[in-house]
Amino acid sequence: MSHVNDLQVEDLPGVEPHIIDKLKRAGIKSVLDLAVSVPQELAAVGGGGGYYGSAIAADPETISEAVLRAKKVLIDSGALIKEFSTADQVLERRKSLVRFTTGSKNLDDFLKGGIESQSITELAGEFGSGKSQICHTLCVTAAKGGSRGTINSIIFIDTENTFRPERVHQIAEARGLDSEELMKKVFVCKISNSAQLEALIRNLGKSIEEYKAKIVIVDSIISLHRAEYAGRETLAERQQRLNVMLHKLIRLAEIYNIAVVLTNQVQSSPDNTFGNDSLRAAGGNIMAHACTYRIFLRKIGRDRMAVMVDSPHHAYGQVRFTISEKGVEDAEVKKMAEVVEEGSESGW
Repeated sequence: MSHVNDLQVEDLPGVEPHIIDKLKRAGIKSVLDLAVSVPQELAAVGGGGGYYGSAIAADPETISEAVLRAKKVLIDSGALIKEFSTADQVLERRKSLVRFTTGSKNLDDFLKGGIESQSITELAGEFGSGKSQICHTLCVTAAKGGSRGTINSIIFIDTENTFRPERVHQIAEARGLDSEELMKKVFVCKISNSAQLEALIRNLGKSIEEYKAKIVIVDSIISLHRAEYAGRETLAERQQRLNVMLHKLIRLAEIYNIAVVLTNQVQSSPDNTFGNDSLRAAGGNIMAHACTYRIFLRKIGRDRMAVMVDSPHHAYGQVRFTISEKGVEDAEVKKMAEVVEEGSESGW
């Protein structure tokens, strides 16, 4: 896809020069940038409003046409699948998917090979359930999976001050890897407010291209918006902003063939959507519809349990894993009586 990365908006056929100039002023320079953009936001009237910070004040139909032309270029190049394709063509494209190991064979088998590219995987759970530990482990296991012995680049977006380079170093050392070289391929961005997060995701395509990232981790996707948009009167705006970010991430995952991993917080609920009497993932239907795979994590004694809540092709199920100095790995096999006893003690 390197030739696609090199295509600039001025290379698009049929797009008038003044529209190209406006796109560039809005920060849209490459065909990939344009293809993952939101036409309505780009075309917003005014100079400072809208998701793109500096709107380009153009006719929405004109901008939509430019976005469609950008997508057509990607379709023609094979970077995107056609609007109408046969099932066998879709299956053939899925063979280009990349799967990144979690560090636990049992968890990988549960996920049919690991964390999948061209999709969003959500990890939800209480504090201490293992969300950030999986993310730290992925910084090591996903990085070492490069072709021809190269190290994959990872983008880690930290909104809760949970990233610890010492932990990545420890996991890499425990797994016998070159921790110094590996850590040079983990690009960390610490975010302090929701506007900064929205701006980063809006321009994330540039960072993916610059660092040649294979996986993007956001820990967590909703914490800043929950803190800043408190109360029912702000709920609609919060959900819409979350929706825009999630759909941008979906498009980035598909076009760049990367994996996106999001951690999510939980909140009290009387229903049992996630198999728990009192907890559900935050974000409501916006999160539910946007994420390809939804996994709920729980503590169970000294180990953790991953529950597949929603997936296009995984059956509902659960798998046990543990966390050690190596990060995520398989839990020791125990007698069923011990598992039942630990589950009872942890509220299962």
